[in-house]
Amino acid sequence: MADTTLISTCQCGKVHCQAIGRPILSGVCYCDDCQAGAAMLEALDGADKVTEEDGGTHYLTYRDDRFSCVKGVELLKAYQNAPDAPTRRMVASCCNSAMFLKFAKGHWTSAYAKRFAGDIPPVEMRTQTQFRQSNLPLPDDAPSYRTSDQSSSGD
Repeated sequence: MADTTLISTCQCGKVHCQAIGRPILSGVCYCDDCQAGAAMLEALDGADKVTEEDGGTHYLTYRDDRFSCVKGVELLKAYQNAPDAPTRRMVASCCNSAMFLKFAKGHWTSAYAKRFAGDIPPVEMRTQTQFRQSNLPLPDDAPSYRTSDQSSSGD
């Protein structure tokens, strides 16, 4: 996967992003911020779901120098949970497809895994499970952590 380039596209194909190599992490987040952000984006007219069946959001996280928008960058629109929120969720305004999020203080970009076609890396961990609201069984395909301090969930 070191030389692999993955392409994510919006629903209508006007926006393309590329991710080069192996992501830092392929993870599912259940934090309250991700859940609120997902609900906001999924409520946009014609938007696809960004969450998994159990409410978590699967991201492929890349260093900033390994992720870029290669087509349609002018169509990207930023959404924030609050005006001063450090996280911007970038949406293809042409079709309201959530593409990626950028945390202002970080050197990484987390792309919505659902936007990629083909073989994507499997989930490596599930985080912030204390915020998980689903009654579905917690998948056992990867380690799960209740908090950001990486304490095992035991769920």
